[in-house]
This record gives sequence, C-alpha cells and structure tokens, in this order.
Amino acid sequence: MRCLILCLATSLMLAAAPAAAQTPTLELAFSETVTLGTAVDVGQTSKGGRVIIPITGGTFEGPGLKGTIVPGSWDWQLVRADGCRELEADYFLKTDDGVHINVLNRAVICPGENGERTPVRTWATFEPPLGKYQWLGQGSFVGTLELGEPGSIRISFYRVR
Repeated sequence: MRCLILCLATSLMLAAAPAAAQTPTLELAFSETVTLGTAVDVGQTSKGGRVIIPITGGTFEGPGLKGTIVPGSWDWQLVRADGCRELEADYFLKTDDGVHINVLNRAVICPGENGERTPVRTWATFEPPLGKYQWLGQGSFVGTLELGEPGSIRISFYRVR
C-alpha cells in the first residue's frame, strides 16, 4: 500500500511539472539618459588599460517609475588585450517619490569585423529598498546601450520574463 501511495504521489508531481522551459520574453522596465563627464585615462594596470568616466546625472522613466540619476558615480572601463572593453557602472537612481535605487550595470563591447560599431547589450542588477520598487531586485534584466547627445548615453532596461 505504501508503494502504491508513493507511486501515485510521484505521478501527480510529474504531471504537474512543466513539459519544457518557456522561451524568455522581454518587458520594458525603464529607459534612461545618463550624462557623462570627461573620461579619465588611468593608464595601464595589471588587468589592462583603465579608463573611468564620471556619471554627472540624467533622467529615467518607465511604466510606474520616473526620476533622476544621482551625480557623483563612475563608469569603470577596462580595455582588454583583445580590443574589447569591459564596462561596469555603479550608480544610483532617485525616483520622483524620493526612493534611492542602486544600479550595477555591466557590458562587454568588442569591435565588429573591420572595426565597425556593434550593438551593445548590458546586464544589470538593481538594489532597491523593500516596498514599491522591490520588483527590480527580484528579476533578471538586460539593456541596450546607445550613444545619445554629446556627453550622454541612452540605456533601455528590459525585464526578462
């Protein structure tokens, strides 16, 4: 009897399990325009050529959130021996209702064939306080990065569903 119950329970669990993983979809979280200061060439380090770019401000907006980018942070870039550039930007958003959200956005930019510019994709993590915006800390996000007006970049972040 015990074996019958165990087999029945296992069959029910298997029947309830999804047959295959779903294909991910993307949902716009928000877009931002980030203003940048003058790049500082730190020089060669043991890891490669280091450049830092000050983040001086900007704005962001998406469904259910809007605000400004807090000035005073940096975009750390590493120029690798293979010609690719690793980016790591660590900065804060301040929503219109006064909430601060930490953003850590990373990318690897490699020149395309014949040196042409290639699309830049980023991966970001967010650290919001618990509450209204905690969903940003509970998902996976990718972004598109484009040059904006001189001295700025535009990034759109998408939640992976």
